[in-house]
Amino acid sequence: MMRLLSALALLLAATTVTRADDPPPKGDVSKYTFDASKIFPGTTRTYSVYVPKQYDGEKPACVYVNQDGIGYNAPAVFDKLIHEKKMPVTIGVFVTPGVVKSADNKAALDRFNRSFEYDGLGDAYARFLLEELLPDVETKKTADGRAIKISKSGNDRAIGGGSSGAVCAFTAAWERPDAFSRVFSSIGTYVGLRGANVYPTLIRKVEPKPIRVFLEDGEADQNIYGGDWWMANQEMERSLKFAGYEVNHEWGKGGHNGTAATKIFPEAMEWLWKGWPEPVKAGKGSSQMQAVLIPGEDWKLVGEGYKFTEGPIANAKGELFFTDVPEAKTYKVGDDGKPVLFSETNGKASGFAFGPDGSFYGCGGFGVAKYDSALKTTKLADGFGGNDLVTLHNGTFFVTAPGNNKNEVYFVNAKGDKKLVDTGIKFPNGITVSPDQSLLYVAESRTHWVYSFVIQPDGSLKHKQKYFHLHAPDTADEASADGLKCDRNGVLYVATRVGVQFCDQAGRVNGIIPTPNGKCANIAFGGKDFDILYATCIDKVYARKVKAKGANTFEAPIKPAGPRL
Repeated sequence: MMRLLSALALLLAATTVTRADDPPPKGDVSKYTFDASKIFPGTTRTYSVYVPKQYDGEKPACVYVNQDGIGYNAPAVFDKLIHEKKMPVTIGVFVTPGVVKSADNKAALDRFNRSFEYDGLGDAYARFLLEELLPDVETKKTADGRAIKISKSGNDRAIGGGSSGAVCAFTAAWERPDAFSRVFSSIGTYVGLRGANVYPTLIRKVEPKPIRVFLEDGEADQNIYGGDWWMANQEMERSLKFAGYEVNHEWGKGGHNGTAATKIFPEAMEWLWKGWPEPVKAGKGSSQMQAVLIPGEDWKLVGEGYKFTEGPIANAKGELFFTDVPEAKTYKVGDDGKPVLFSETNGKASGFAFGPDGSFYGCGGFGVAKYDSALKTTKLADGFGGNDLVTLHNGTFFVTAPGNNKNEVYFVNAKGDKKLVDTGIKFPNGITVSPDQSLLYVAESRTHWVYSFVIQPDGSLKHKQKYFHLHAPDTADEASADGLKCDRNGVLYVATRVGVQFCDQAGRVNGIIPTPNGKCANIAFGGKDFDILYATCIDKVYARKVKAKGANTFEAPIKPAGPRL
C-alpha cells in the first residue's frame, strides 16, 4: 500500500513540473506615459513594461531597455527564453522618444526629439533612464499587484535598439557601464549625424569597459550624407574585437529595417545573457594600453572631501604633495597612502615643483615663491599670476600665467629674474618638459592642443607648434587640458575632461584612462619607484600603479628612445 501511495505521489509531482517543451507562460505588458523629464524638458513619451510570469515581485529582476518602443517580438521571445532558462527573469522596458508639443498655434509642428536624444553622445540619455524613467517604472505594479523591482547592478541590465536607437543603447552602456553591460545593436547609426562616427577610434583608445555587444547589419543598409551604415557597423565590430571586447555579430544582405534583427533577436539575447550571473569582463586593450596599465590594478581613492585639488608633485623620495586651492592647504601623502595635512596655508598656490637641490616651490597669484621647511614663502618672481610651473635640472623654471587674458608663459632663472617667452596660447595651463629637457610642452585649455617648443640655452623658445592632438568630449568645445607629465619613455600624460590621455612622442593620443569620478585637473608620478600615477580630480585624489615610471624634471635629463613614425 505504501509503495502504491509513493508511486501516485511521484506521478502527481511529475505532472506539475514545468518542462522546457511546455508552452511558455505569457508575461504581462502594460503601457504608461511619462512627461516629467528635467533632462529632456518639455517632452512627453510612452513606455511599455513587460513583466514575466516567473517574476515574484520580491527579488529585483534583471532588465532589458529597448528604444523606439516594443520591437523584435520581444515579449514573446522573453517568454520563451525565460521559460527555457536561457536568460534570467527579466523585466522589459520599451520606451519611445520624446515629443515636444507645440504651443496653441495649431500650424506649428511638434518637435520629434528622437535624433537629439538618440544620436547624441554624452551621458544625458543614460541619466534620463537611470534618474527619471526607471525610477518611474518602479512606481508601477502589475495587474495582480506585484511591485516592479529592478536590479541596480549593471551586470543585470541590457539595453538595445535599432538604427539611432542602437547607437543610443551603445552610448548609454559606454557612458555608464556600471549601469548597462549588455548591448543589442541593430543597423546602428555609428555615422556622422551627431558625432557617433568617433566611436571606432575611441573604442581602440579608451581603457576597455565591461560591455558585451551584439551587432547586426546588412550590406544593403543606408549610404547617405551622414555616412555608410554597413561599413560603420563593420568598423565597430573590428574596433571592439581589436580592444578585446566580447563582441558577436550577424551580417546579412538586408537593408535599413528590423527584419533581420527580429529573426536573430532570440539568438542575440541568449548570447548576451550567456553565463549570467558571471560578470561581463572588460577587454585587454591595445598594446599601447597594455604597455602602461597593469592587469587587475585600478584607481584607488587616496582622499576626498576637498574643494579643488591641484598641483600634485613628488619629491626625490616619491612622496606626493598637493594643494586644495580654495582652502590654501597643502597635503602630503603618507606611507600608508593616505593624505595628511602638511601646511595650513600656502598662499593659494595652484602649482608645486621641487628643485634639483630639494627646494620646494609654488606658484599662484603671487607669482613664484620658495617655501622653507615650515612652508613660509620667499618670493622668487612676481608681477604675474602663476598657474603651473616646471623646474629643470639646471635650477631654472617655466611658468604659465593665463590671468587677465594675457595668456603668457615666463622663463625664470635660478636668481628669480623673469623673461616673457610666449603669448597667445588660449589659457596656457599645465606645463612640463621632455625627459631630455630639450622641449617645453604647454597645455592650451581652451582647445584640444598641447604646444611644443624647442628650449634655447638662454631660456627663450623657438619653433612653436600645435603638436599634441587631444580628444575632447562631444559635450564640450575643448579638451580642457591641464596638468602634464612625461614618463621616462617620452610619453606625455595629459589631464583632460575625458580622463588621462597619454600621447607618443609623435603627438598622437595612444590611450585614454578615465578617472572614477569623470574629472581630472592634474597628474603626477610618485611612489618610491615613481610608478604610481596620481590624479587630482577636483574633490578627490586617486592613485593607480602603472608600468610606466615618471621622468623627474629636477633630475639629470634622460634621453629616451626615438619616436615611432
